[in-house]
Amino acid sequence: MRKRRYAPVVELEVRHLRALCAIADAGSVRKAARQLGMTQPSLTTQLRRIENALGGQLFFRERTGSRPTPLGHSVLSRARPIVADMRALVDEIASASLRAGGARLCIGSTSSRAVAGWLRRLRARLPDTDTAIRIDVSANALLQMVAMGQLDVAFVHEVEGAPLRRPDGLVERELIAREPQFVALAADHPAARHPVVELAELAGDQWMVDPSVDGEWTGLRRVFAAAGLDPRVVHGDYLTAADLVAAGEVVAPCQPTSRPRHGMVIRPLRGDPLAVRLFMAHRPGAAPAAPADALFADLTASYMEVAWESTAYREWLVRHDGPLPIGT
Repeated sequence: MRKRRYAPVVELEVRHLRALCAIADAGSVRKAARQLGMTQPSLTTQLRRIENALGGQLFFRERTGSRPTPLGHSVLSRARPIVADMRALVDEIASASLRAGGARLCIGSTSSRAVAGWLRRLRARLPDTDTAIRIDVSANALLQMVAMGQLDVAFVHEVEGAPLRRPDGLVERELIAREPQFVALAADHPAARHPVVELAELAGDQWMVDPSVDGEWTGLRRVFAAAGLDPRVVHGDYLTAADLVAAGEVVAPCQPTSRPRHGMVIRPLRGDPLAVRLFMAHRPGAAPAAPADALFADLTASYMEVAWESTAYREWLVRHDGPLPIGT
């Protein structure tokens, strides 16, 4: 008598489906792990378990990231509506709780020194409001959270030459049309003697860039290609980069408002080849706790505050007569 074979019992939870959607949307396990607040090894292990349970590979692992297989596309087509419905349910419950428990404001931002001042001003403006902050390296993820109602507003940067994926229906308020990105280098680097650094002076250096920051690596590659340069590049997070810069191991792009550490200097690049656009995004209509105009005014004041605190950026602003009012 032939022995009957049974298909394995597959038990997938919503968190598993959310992980698959995050990998597909982010385009890599590393980016998805950051968005989900997990480590990359943990998410990789979870993905393997899901694939083992389903009996097939869900993503092609490529050097540039992760791409859904035909089976992956099939699973994602079923997973996305489930994840969206669960998010909607959570939002409805949260909204009901807020109506019962008082006003709440949820703001998001990519890394910026202006965030602390923004929060301080918002809490002074809205003392009876519970103000929460979400920091994420992915501007695309933050914009998606605004579109889905998980955030009221988000302050993000868009790297020149690397457009963000904009969900439909969001309103954008531009803070800076083109903010120059500076470079961090060791204090004893030969180029550090100059107030403005030529990109060619750094052609022989090893650069560090964080590829998990949306558009960062794409923008830097565009700048290198335009200058006819092909320097050595390593990938890593900017917290680690600061220590390596001070040690003279790498140079790294940085925001003009960045504070130099001991052994490090911040310098603008000649011609400002690398730049970003800064803007605040929100859904149409006012945020639940305050009008969007008020939120943007507090953000603008906070950004101006940190911009004029930065010696390198202040000198750049004076030389270029903008893009911020002098003396703010």
